[in-house]
Amino acid sequence: MSCPDHLSLSRRALVAGAAATAAATNSGTAEAQPTATTIPGQTTMANVSFRVNGEPRSLALDTRTTLLDALREHLQLTGSKKGCDHGQCGACTVMVDGRRIYSCLTLAVMHEGDEVTTIEGLGQPGNLHPMQAAFVKHDGYQCGYCTPGQICASIATLQEIKAGVPSHVTADLTAAPQITAEEIRERMSGNICRCGAYSNIAEAAAAVTRQPGAKFIAGGTNLLDLMKLQI
Repeated sequence: MSCPDHLSLSRRALVAGAAATAAATNSGTAEAQPTATTIPGQTTMANVSFRVNGEPRSLALDTRTTLLDALREHLQLTGSKKGCDHGQCGACTVMVDGRRIYSCLTLAVMHEGDEVTTIEGLGQPGNLHPMQAAFVKHDGYQCGYCTPGQICASIATLQEIKAGVPSHVTADLTAAPQITAEEIRERMSGNICRCGAYSNIAEAAAAVTRQPGAKFIAGGTNLLDLMKLQI
């Protein structure tokens, strides 16, 4: 069946018309966007105060500064590593008020008054934290880039289990989770080791709990007290 002459339209004309319409729409949208949110060079500063490794610290920061960049670039605490910068690798893991977080995914200004603990706050070369010593003993690293985040995550993992927080592999949600290889691997799955030292990392974390008399100290806001192991 043929179309009337006034309704006939070639494929070329149809495509050309659609392209012209799209171009006009995009142009109008770009012009309609407010300029107040896109002023080049505009910076909003804010003051933030928190405790880092037990010491009070105050900074004046661009409000877009992540906690990771505040630690590395402003406080020179470079133990926490920038890997993916998208919350996908765990190299930047630190502990805030006893809970592990990806410091690349949170803004520093969100942590006013918080207690932040990084790898630098756990131990010293002559006095290692038990988890650090376990990583050394069980070769829980190869290149070492992810190790600070792995150690912080391991400490927080054991604290989560001790506090009764279940995971995806906890079989009985009405009972306290147990420290098992499966639990440790599941809870540590957000920390990537591209060298593949996973089995040694899990063994290091488990070994800490097997040390004679090992127990967690509960209470307090200072993570060095909250998470420290008594041997």
